[in-house]
Amino acid sequence: MTQNSPPLVLPPSLSRTVAALPDKDRNRLDDTITRLHTVNGRLWDTEDRVRGALLSAAQVADCKREIDQLNAERNLLAERADEVLGSLADAGRADAPLHTETLASVIDRLSVLTLRIWHSERAAARDELARRRVPALHGQREELRAALDALVSDVVAGRRRLPVPARFKLYGQDDAAPAEIKPSRRLRRVLAFGGLSECGKSTSAEFVQRTCGAQRFKIGFLLRQAAHREGLADPYALSPRRQAELLLGELNRFADAHVDTELFTIESVHDDASIAELKRLMGDALQIVYLDASFAVRVERSGTPAQAVAAKDEIKMSRGAHQVAALADHVIDNTGSIAALRAHLRRIAAPPASTALRAATPYGLGLPAAIASATADFTDAVRAYGSGVRLAALTGSPGEGSWIAGWSDLDLLVIAEHEAIGRVHEVLEQYRTALGGAASLGPTLVTPGELTARRLTPRLAFVLHQIQQGSPVLHAAPGLELPKISRGELAFAAVRELPQVILTMRRLRADAGPTTLRQLYKHLVLACRLLLREHNQWESGPDRILAAASRMPGLTALSVPSLAEISSAWRDGEAGLVLKPVTMAVDQLLTWYAVQLAA
Repeated sequence: MTQNSPPLVLPPSLSRTVAALPDKDRNRLDDTITRLHTVNGRLWDTEDRVRGALLSAAQVADCKREIDQLNAERNLLAERADEVLGSLADAGRADAPLHTETLASVIDRLSVLTLRIWHSERAAARDELARRRVPALHGQREELRAALDALVSDVVAGRRRLPVPARFKLYGQDDAAPAEIKPSRRLRRVLAFGGLSECGKSTSAEFVQRTCGAQRFKIGFLLRQAAHREGLADPYALSPRRQAELLLGELNRFADAHVDTELFTIESVHDDASIAELKRLMGDALQIVYLDASFAVRVERSGTPAQAVAAKDEIKMSRGAHQVAALADHVIDNTGSIAALRAHLRRIAAPPASTALRAATPYGLGLPAAIASATADFTDAVRAYGSGVRLAALTGSPGEGSWIAGWSDLDLLVIAEHEAIGRVHEVLEQYRTALGGAASLGPTLVTPGELTARRLTPRLAFVLHQIQQGSPVLHAAPGLELPKISRGELAFAAVRELPQVILTMRRLRADAGPTTLRQLYKHLVLACRLLLREHNQWESGPDRILAAASRMPGLTALSVPSLAEISSAWRDGEAGLVLKPVTMAVDQLLTWYAVQLAA
């Protein structure tokens, strides 16, 4: 509907009757009548446009198509309104006189009359005939409102029946009811970025594309593609509903052709009406993100004069860009740091989810009694802090049941609010004291915000994946949400982490000796584990990992003593006995790796 055009006001008896409907029916009717009035306003504007301007033949054809589309939508909405309004009738009076039209038909006429009055009043200042018509039009509207109220009273009391509401309008279609376009089952999630000039729409879409693997589209590109496909000269002349259908059609087409794409972004949302229609078609599969920033901030970021930014804003606001904020699922204040913006975007693009975690006591992890007791005391202490500590878990070998005294570390993950970190430090110190040198404690402290913003190291991502796959935890607060980590993400993380592991392994190999055996061996296993992830192989346990790595293409089998043999030699102070086969395996792997990456 034209901006600032009048609302549709229902007569009092009908309003009271509608107010008594169940919430679901009342809300459905309110939405349908509002949309019906909006469509009538757009029909008026389109008919004015095709009559009043010098248009090309192609533009006239587009307007005619739009009028047909709007009329089809108008009739569909009237039928939907009658589905609810029909429930007002007293079904027991089959002998009551039949009225000539449905309640929605009268409401539709009241909508058109309201628009006619508004347009006539605007024209009255320059058109004497229009000025003389205005009082008569107001009289007609009051008569129609009174007649509608009387009809509602008769229908509710059973004194009058209503005709069957189906209209069976074809509008050039072979079928009576054109099928409504729906999202493809392969079109899983779409983020639509809106906002005024220089607010960060493109920056945000680019970030989501780079970090989340989203397919990025400009709305204008999609509309032009659809227009070319449909033979339309100007898709922007079409109704918002039809524009939304064209957008959804193009997104469906791409999603069906690229089945592995799980996330799409579209920008820039400048038309509140068409994005509202797209939201109705897609529901929660479409998430509208509005980026908000003050004019001064946007001017500073643009590096252009304020007048240039204001001019761009004026164009966008004329299309309803500023009104997208009221429709948005997420409004981001983009006046702060880039870190804050990216944290918001990661939570929206890859929302965290509640995870069913498997809890275990320290005594069920195969730990020696003294270590299990110290771990139990630590768990009781962090649990006493309530919601400040969200999760505590021993990761790696304790979770896999392969912890070896005198060899394995106690790798500990603690998720805690930043305000609770100081207290966690105190409890960790008590834990170290209680361990008394029986094991080396390696804590990782992270806040919930860092996790949901996906500020994750590859190692932390793997630990979260293991926990989500059933690795036990010591403590988890109710309602804990964690980012879902897929195997695909871990494979990409392996690509990022492996270079550092290789560099560290070369440094350790240069200093190879009995004292560095443990680190050298662990980096050998870690490098092999990361390489296997790239090959979509997911072995656990050092012996199995090294055996699987030996089967990688072109790599000579790694002949390494078992973990039990190496850990025993380490504990007995005889690391030199197993150092040579470990260094030989390291040399083999480094040579193979260099060959794989050679030009």
